[in-house]
Amino acid sequence: MPKYIFICGALISGLGKGVVTSSIGKNLQIRGKKVNVIKIDPYLNIDAGTMNPYEHGETYVTADGSEIDVDFGHYERMLNLEMKGDQNITTGQVYQSVIDKERRGDFLGKTVQVIPHITDEIKRRIKSIGEREPNLDVLIIEVGGTIGDIESQPFLEAIRQVRREMVSEDSLLVFLTYILEPPNLKEQKTKPTQHAVRELQSMGLSPDIIISRGSHALSDSAREKIVMFCDVPANAVFSLPDLDTVLEAPIYLDKQGLGSTLNLMLRYEDIAADWLEYERLIERFTKTENIVQIAITGKYTELADSYISVKEAIHHAAAHNNVHAVINFVSTEEYEDNIEKIHELNKFDGILVPGGFGSRGAEGKISVIKYARETKVPFLGICYGFQLSVIEYARNESNLEKANTSEVDPNSPHPVIDLLPEQKTVDEMGGTMRLGKHKILIKTNSILEGIYKDTETGERHRHRYEVNPEYIDILERKGLSFSGRSEDETRMEALEIKDHPYFIATQFHPEFQSRPLKPSPPYFAFIKAAKQRSEQRT
Repeated sequence: MPKYIFICGALISGLGKGVVTSSIGKNLQIRGKKVNVIKIDPYLNIDAGTMNPYEHGETYVTADGSEIDVDFGHYERMLNLEMKGDQNITTGQVYQSVIDKERRGDFLGKTVQVIPHITDEIKRRIKSIGEREPNLDVLIIEVGGTIGDIESQPFLEAIRQVRREMVSEDSLLVFLTYILEPPNLKEQKTKPTQHAVRELQSMGLSPDIIISRGSHALSDSAREKIVMFCDVPANAVFSLPDLDTVLEAPIYLDKQGLGSTLNLMLRYEDIAADWLEYERLIERFTKTENIVQIAITGKYTELADSYISVKEAIHHAAAHNNVHAVINFVSTEEYEDNIEKIHELNKFDGILVPGGFGSRGAEGKISVIKYARETKVPFLGICYGFQLSVIEYARNESNLEKANTSEVDPNSPHPVIDLLPEQKTVDEMGGTMRLGKHKILIKTNSILEGIYKDTETGERHRHRYEVNPEYIDILERKGLSFSGRSEDETRMEALEIKDHPYFIATQFHPEFQSRPLKPSPPYFAFIKAAKQRSEQRT
């Protein structure tokens, strides 16, 4: 059995538990330990697939075709892991499983209760993931939400039971808190943290390590109060202020002694960490002075976390092109009311239309795509951006007036984008799209082949609609090239326009496989083209 590290948070959501979880994992990895991660989400949804991005940020897609919490992107990128869907445990999954067992009669007529039946199911899921991976040293379990949320209580009780069943050095509880710093007082306040720890202790749990978040590093006086009133040793209190990049978090914490403290508490040999290669990676992200201006044009622009994997893929690609990408979020709805405003896009070095659904902002996105194509601004379209690129080309270059997607206009005379055949009998929304990693065949002598340096690849998908096969020949005769196709060659996966500095759109989501050390090929080439435009303009 691996050792367990449980991570929970208090006071406010969005503290960065995903970053802290990844930072703890990286500190263990750099010292030779094999780690994996579970994320517990106390909401009743089965998964994150049906959530509006404004509610919960982007929906992350795993290679096995699961729609899961946004934090899994942090885990995969920072720890270079490939996560599976069952590593995201939700209240909905747990209760559904227990109710299914009750309906089958598995409980032999017993009264089914939160304790022990719900907590037993939570423990079973945690342990099964810990047991299935050979030679796993540490399993890190992040608990979503905040202490005091009523929906978190069964999970905290299950954690209490797990810790009671283990010897003390085989599990740790890490508590992430927010340190208030009222501007008028200019003093860090720890009272809310003290109360949150007491509430946690009332549930039979006491933190072994406390990590504070805030705009500034933890002051000595605030640290002393946490040590005094929260019953943790001084060497187990750490500070994580806002940093230039989340990649800095593991080293920032280790410089305070996190790695040594983890080894001490888990009874591991205290091996010195070699961060040299990792520090060189961070320099790629922080030392460059060259800038490219990138526009992400969509409808969820008020919440940056809606496109967090896209943002990270851009930053990965920029670092490896020796530039810093300044990302500007642009709402496409404003172009639907005032098309003249679209000329402001000329100030950008690259334009990206990300994934999405529905009619809101769609016509504005089509106008953006037309502008990028005609004015030769480097362009990358992702998923819905790919579909809308097909519509734009059909309308303006293939004489297919009123071409559209049947998602927006079911009565379009030219539904160049239509529902996947297998989707036409689907009634439920959750987990029913074309999901996960699929093989893609790449056309020889295409721009896409030059980008991937291969004639096939595998990328992750999340969509219900595709290019209507009836229009493929019409579009290609007019100059649009479908350079990527599915393994059976029936589905269009990528398009390109050759007489353009860079015009690529993909039905798949290459950002999900982008890593700090290995940027996504389409994103890398997009930023490279944007860099060239920036240099020419300068």
